[in-house]
Amino acid sequence: MPKYWCTNYPNVREGLEQGDHSRDVMFAQLSREIIACRRCTRLRKYAKTVVKDMPARFTDGNFWGKPVPGFGDLNGRLLIIGLAPARTGALRTGRIFTGDLSSAFLVAALHSAGFANQARSESVDDGLVYRDCYVTAAVKCAPPADKPEPAEFANCSSYLDREVVLMVNLRSVLALGSSACRAYLTHLSRKGVRTRGLRFAHGSTYPFPGMPTLYTSYHPSPRNTNTGKLTPVMLDAVLARIKHDFSM
Repeated sequence: MPKYWCTNYPNVREGLEQGDHSRDVMFAQLSREIIACRRCTRLRKYAKTVVKDMPARFTDGNFWGKPVPGFGDLNGRLLIIGLAPARTGALRTGRIFTGDLSSAFLVAALHSAGFANQARSESVDDGLVYRDCYVTAAVKCAPPADKPEPAEFANCSSYLDREVVLMVNLRSVLALGSSACRAYLTHLSRKGVRTRGLRFAHGSTYPFPGMPTLYTSYHPSPRNTNTGKLTPVMLDAVLARIKHDFSM
């Protein structure tokens, strides 16, 4: 079992040995299924291409190259949804939002808000622990040009459904970008929640009766952060609003 599965869940390995069907073991099983997934032929072929064409500075012999499960605190009140693993980030390291510029931007903000124990996310063994939040992606494989196809979102939808079920204390969802927002709204539609007419906008809040509140932010990709479309102050403000709403 990869080390990072157990980073926030020290009892997972013990539970597997004892045959315990706890929520942690259900998460380990889900992670195993995600890693073994072969539903999207295009994305699996792309991952193999990325491995061959990876820049020299990343060729340390430890390239992950598989689908990437979520990571964090299943007891948390906040679920953060990104688009998909980055080709030089999670696809390389094996942990979502790890090892690239998007990861550095996001995790620094999470640390400032108290959701992470440190401000860096560089590798699966860097000691990162999320507190009160869990981070995942709408699509579990890296897509060419960062653009998953509709069928690929659909193929991963059951994984997101199961992640939400495992978060028994869930109160808030932060969607990073319009595609992640659309994936979560589609999840709600599968549950019979009316979402028609809702549109993505940075800094928006969407309450749903009896359901977690949805918050939205631009994705922390370099194309957004390098141009000033998303700044640290902007993301900090979204996270501060979520923390404030927890106290209400």
